[in-house]
Order: sequence, then C-alpha cells, then structure tokens
Amino acid sequence: MVKIQDIFLKSKMQRKIWQEFLTDLNIINFSESEIDVIDETIGIFDEEKLLGTGSIARNVIKYVGTCNKDGNGAARFNQILTALEMRLMAKGISHYFVFTKPEYQKSFEYVGFQLLADSKFGVLMEKGKPNIQDFLSKFDRGNEKQKNASIVMNANPFTFGHRYLVEMAAAENNWVYVFVVSEDKSLFTFDERFELVKKGLSDLTNVTILLTSDYLVSHATFPAYFIKNSEDIVTYQTSLDARLFKKWFVPYFNISVRYLGEEPLSSTTEHYNQALKNELEPEVTVKIIPRKKFGNTVISATTVRENIKNNTVAEILPRVPETTYNYILSNLTAIRERTKNGN
Repeated sequence: MVKIQDIFLKSKMQRKIWQEFLTDLNIINFSESEIDVIDETIGIFDEEKLLGTGSIARNVIKYVGTCNKDGNGAARFNQILTALEMRLMAKGISHYFVFTKPEYQKSFEYVGFQLLADSKFGVLMEKGKPNIQDFLSKFDRGNEKQKNASIVMNANPFTFGHRYLVEMAAAENNWVYVFVVSEDKSLFTFDERFELVKKGLSDLTNVTILLTSDYLVSHATFPAYFIKNSEDIVTYQTSLDARLFKKWFVPYFNISVRYLGEEPLSSTTEHYNQALKNELEPEVTVKIIPRKKFGNTVISATTVRENIKNNTVAEILPRVPETTYNYILSNLTAIRERTKNGN
C-alpha cells in the first residue's frame, strides 16, 4: 500500500534509507549545515520501499526527489509537493521558496512556482503571497532622473566602516539605498542591526534604509544540497544572489551603482565581491572601496564582536558610532551571553 509518512533523520536507519535514495538521484550533499536546519522530512512509501521524498526548512522546500523507473515520477512529485505545502500552510506559512537543479525548473513551474533567479548550477523559485512583487511595491520606486546607488550590508554591528562606505556613496550619487540583510543568523538580531544602521545614518538626507526580507541574503545561506563541488557551491550562491538583485531590485529602484567594501581580511568575501562585479557589470557599476582604518588596522565588525566576547568593550569606541557603542554598553550582558551560543 502506497502512503506518505514522516522520515525522522535523527534515526540512523531512516536517514540511511533516505540518503541512499537521494544519492541514487545524484543528490549527494548531506553536510550538517544543510541537514541541521530541516524541520520535517516526508516520504512516499510502498510498504518499506521509498519512492519519493521532500523536506521543509523553515519556509524553504528542499531535498525533493522521486523515483521514475515505473513512469510515475511526475505523479509522485505532485504528491510530495502537495503534502509539503499542506504542512507549510498548517504552520501558517503561505509563502515559500525552493532551490533546485535547473532541469527541475519546469516541474516546479507546473505547480505554480515563479522563477526568481537562475544560475548554471541551480535556480531559486517562490510560491505564495506576499511574493517579491508585493514586497517591492511597499516601497517608492527609484527616481529615473537621478543617479541612485545601493549598498547591501549585514552590519553586525554597524561600525564606522559601514558609515564610511555610505558616506562615499551619498557624496557621489543623488540617492543611496542601504539594504540591511533581514536574516537572523548574526550576533545582533535584525531589529537591532536595522535600528543601529538607522541611528548611525540619521544625519544623511539622501539615504533610504530598507530591509531585504528573504530576498537579499548572505551568499553563504543559499541551500546547495544538490551541488557536489565546494567551488561550484560558492559560484552558484554568488551568481544567484547577484542575479536576483539585478533582475528585481535594480530596475525597481533604478540602481546604477553598487558599493562594496574591500575585503583584505577574508578571501571568501573578496571572491564574492569579484563575482558580484562580474555578474552586475556593465549594467550596474560596482565600486569596491578600500576599508576605513583606525590606526594601521581596518575597521571590522568581526573585531568588534571579538571585543564584546573578550569583554574589552572600551577598545571598540573608536571603531563604532556613539549610537552603536551606547547600545552595546547598555545591553552588554545579554549580547555577551549570545556569544557563548556560537553567534
């Protein structure tokens, strides 16, 4: 008898069956960073035989695969998607994403998913409401008669380095859109980071500060379970991030320049900067600005976080605006406690 039931990945036996099934479908990336975020996994079983599977990680559908040896793969795909969507709805989630191989794009389009961005290695799609058009419509469109620039920042926390980058953009352009990454995977929460950016830039009259929702996220957070090679994963994540920005945000806000901070301390981020430049130009000029320094060292949010962790907070004062410093000082105990949890 064919039925859909839960697969519990903490069970060694169930995970082995699940993993072997997906490996046969050429999905072989089962890193802990991909698995640990999964909330639920389901499978279609004929007695003990697994015929299809899919997982949910928050509002992302992933690890979808079905057996098509008997020609029923499409029907099983629809069954899996329907079951996953019902579970998402039961959680109150009416808008969700899927990251998948390019060859599966049509299959997801047939069940109502919209393409957001694609790359050689994978595609990002969404379904439900509010979608990206709804998200963008909440903001005023960029003035086509102006030169508009953009900066995407995590600001964990907001430093004089971030401030310097925005000042450069504000001096060289009519308007600057600062997008603060909304994902809460940082020491400082999104609400904290957003508020510190607002306060730290409050005197600049040609700057608008916006959230990113689920659309502009760190390149490291895109699921990549369907890609084998680690170098390919970085390329996929970067190109997807850039192409989503270019396809949706650039025309809506009439952005012609994107500013990035130079990254002498991180080869990964420097690679990301160069990849963004390759993806966005010539339509969008990419300006990589040398980092602001205090003394002989660049101002880095990483250093500020280390100071908080090591309880050497006085050392951060020359590196952050007074608004950031005062917030950290007022909430030091709670913030330091988060550092113990690996944030």
